[in-house]
Amino acid sequence: MTSWVGRTAVEIAAAVREKRVTPREVVAGHLARIERLDGRIGAFRTVRAAAALAEADEVAARTDLAGLPLAGVPLAVKDNLAVRGEASRNGSAATPDTPAAEDHPTVARLRAAGAVVVGLTNVPELCVFGTTEGVHGTARNPWDTARTAGGSSGGSAAAVAAGLVPIALGNDGMGSLRIPAANCGLVTLKPGHGVVPAGIGHGDWFGMAENGVLATTVEDLRLALSLLADTDTAFVRRDEPDQLRIAVSLRSPLAGVTIAGSYTTAVREAAGLLTGAGHQVRRAEPPYPLSLGLTSLQHWTAGTAMDAEGLDPARLNRRTRVHAALGRRFLGSVRSGDRRERLRARLTPFFTEHDVLLTPALARRSPTAGPWHERGWLRNILANTNYSPLTPPWNLTGWPAMSVPFGTLPSGAPCAVQLAARPGAESTLLGLAEQLESLHPWHRTAPLD
Repeated sequence: MTSWVGRTAVEIAAAVREKRVTPREVVAGHLARIERLDGRIGAFRTVRAAAALAEADEVAARTDLAGLPLAGVPLAVKDNLAVRGEASRNGSAATPDTPAAEDHPTVARLRAAGAVVVGLTNVPELCVFGTTEGVHGTARNPWDTARTAGGSSGGSAAAVAAGLVPIALGNDGMGSLRIPAANCGLVTLKPGHGVVPAGIGHGDWFGMAENGVLATTVEDLRLALSLLADTDTAFVRRDEPDQLRIAVSLRSPLAGVTIAGSYTTAVREAAGLLTGAGHQVRRAEPPYPLSLGLTSLQHWTAGTAMDAEGLDPARLNRRTRVHAALGRRFLGSVRSGDRRERLRARLTPFFTEHDVLLTPALARRSPTAGPWHERGWLRNILANTNYSPLTPPWNLTGWPAMSVPFGTLPSGAPCAVQLAARPGAESTLLGLAEQLESLHPWHRTAPLD
């Protein structure tokens, strides 16, 4: 019997539509893999085995099965998005264990397209940090299980990279899709503001947080995002100019943070391939302000302060309490939006001159997996800042950015580059990622078997 575990979402859906396999067979195969491997990975907080099989049977009985874009495709959902009948714990013991009455719009849209929710994935408490661990579990990088999968969509990334599901929902407030994608060898895109429904926590971290998808191919990513989008055209494949103007930056946006050689090498090699493909590629440094680190910290902590409102502080981790307490001091200035508007104004001329910015996705490999939630706030801040300084600017501006696998680290784990662009350029970024995927294919899942 053919195994559909390890296939892409596009391949699975086509097979289900053509009745070469049933949704139940697909879902059962993935549930068996989860049962066998997730003890080593820690991707899931909860697995909906019986509910997922029943859901698969419902998909099989649908009269519109032949037209479902994600027919029978197993889906993992980040544990801060509502799944009907399941509690969203947001990585915390302080959140209520109350089943959601309705799906989050992103979940509802993928389910309407035929996807089957197999489980909710681990996150750090309140999705604050770039490592995923806490009272509900620790998500490890399937390529290097001594290391964290990243965060805060770490469980979702680990699930896809381990072949437990072909796609997963996550979100990104300061890099929370791109960081784990870069660690785990996946492709993802943080959409620009207003392209995909948000509705994350209390106020979407002042509009910085966006929902998205983690996938192993650009084709899967494009399909899932097109189903999530509020418009029919946001992620449609378009004919791009033969020559894009691509700026290459190897510098950290945050003063004092250096970029490891593996990541700078990946950018140089990607730039060389894009030059050979006919693009105009040149070194150019975005005019990041010296105040960017402070602006990032203010918005990061203030978003946590909002999400911690109404929760019992005694049930929160100490690092979360400190983060939220600091953020309460910044709520007024963050709400005004002045710093973000000044940053957009400062960077707009750069993106008038260049179509795309190519940078490293991370500054160095992820920290070791461990009880970071039990460690001090400052230790967490330094670990996060030193390995992921390149993602926050694009949350602050609200502009699209993506992580694309490229090359390997000395450990054998994946390396990655980041692509960023002006508002409305999601399709341009996906097209460029497709070129990189074609010119420099990556291994889609970790060799766990």
